[in-house]
Amino acid sequence: MNIKLRFLGAVFATFLVTGCISSKSQANLDVNFNVDKQLDYCVNQSLEALKLIPDDGESIPRNIPPNSKQWKYVDYKDWTSGFWPGELWYLYEYTQKDELKEDAAKFTEYLKPLSVTPALDHDLGFQVFNSYGNGYRLTKDPEYKSVILKAADTLATLFNPKVGTILSWPREVPNMEWPQHNTIMDNMINLELLFWASKNGGSKTLYDMAVSHAEVTMKNHFRPDYTSYHVVVYDKDTGKRIKGVTHQGYSDDSMWARGQAWAIYGYTMVYRETKDPKFLDFVHKVAKVYLDRLPNDLIPYWDFDAPDIPNEPKDASAAAIVASSLIELSTYTEDTVLAKDYLKKAESMLKELSNNYQSRNKNSACLLHSTGHKPADSEIDYSINYADYYYVEALLRLKKIKEGIAFNTLALKNN
Repeated sequence: MNIKLRFLGAVFATFLVTGCISSKSQANLDVNFNVDKQLDYCVNQSLEALKLIPDDGESIPRNIPPNSKQWKYVDYKDWTSGFWPGELWYLYEYTQKDELKEDAAKFTEYLKPLSVTPALDHDLGFQVFNSYGNGYRLTKDPEYKSVILKAADTLATLFNPKVGTILSWPREVPNMEWPQHNTIMDNMINLELLFWASKNGGSKTLYDMAVSHAEVTMKNHFRPDYTSYHVVVYDKDTGKRIKGVTHQGYSDDSMWARGQAWAIYGYTMVYRETKDPKFLDFVHKVAKVYLDRLPNDLIPYWDFDAPDIPNEPKDASAAAIVASSLIELSTYTEDTVLAKDYLKKAESMLKELSNNYQSRNKNSACLLHSTGHKPADSEIDYSINYADYYYVEALLRLKKIKEGIAFNTLALKNN
């Protein structure tokens, strides 16, 4: 992809590259923020976690409750199952330690059944692409590629052409009016699996499905102020929008922090894959309302409209997702002032997470204080594996910028 990066004024060089950032770009970043130190910490935490995991061929760490050191384990069917092997692949990329490579491969293999069974839900992207996708990027193992392509075809079976989106939950979920068609904001992240497959040996129709999903979601999932609903329910036969709801947020009219984070991350990725300027323009607006409403420490409460702020739980996972998104989004932003602001805010988010949210000696996760599903009283103030995954991803992205080395956004998961 040839993208002209007019990056950060006089300090950020302007040239044509294949998704790369100027070696001068690190000049605007905080030289006192030691990214390697934070990554080393994540390596040490993960090595400690590996000592605790049962070697039973199925246990994948998902979360740790407050004031506990004990992981809750899930199997390959859980929607979060790809984050742990994905984190290990990232840490192997950073360290080049064979130990981490072997463990990443072991936990990735746990997820192989997902490629040969009917779609349980939309989360195949989270599950397969974070694990096998990162594994293939780093090893070029042809078996990994085969699994990714099979998983993409499986995910495509949930696409409803009358609606134009992928069905998220193919089962009865409260307030979803089953058997009508529901689509959740998280599903935006899973489009990356379809984009990649369409460009690496899979059907070209996968690309069209991903674009359709992004366009229909852009039209129906957002309020006039660019805050997002968590879920939109459609008539499965006509494609007509029935209603928007916020399943994991405070109310149907509130801005659920992680939902908005998924939107920022998802539309940044969709622009990368399509180069369609309408997606870039849109993600700037979706990011702006999130950034404008952040508290001073840049770590959101679980919902921006929760009634008891500042006594509401925070969500470190949303902060990590957005930090990673903003680093990539800054590379597509021709407004040099805005690009610089995105990058500095992302670094500030990572500094706050590193200084005040690391688990350290409390448990073997990387971060504390994430919120999973507060209305269901689930995973409130927990350490959660997807917070750690996006934290490590964001640190790696920032490291490449700070060191002035080629930072290829496509290379994060592309062939």
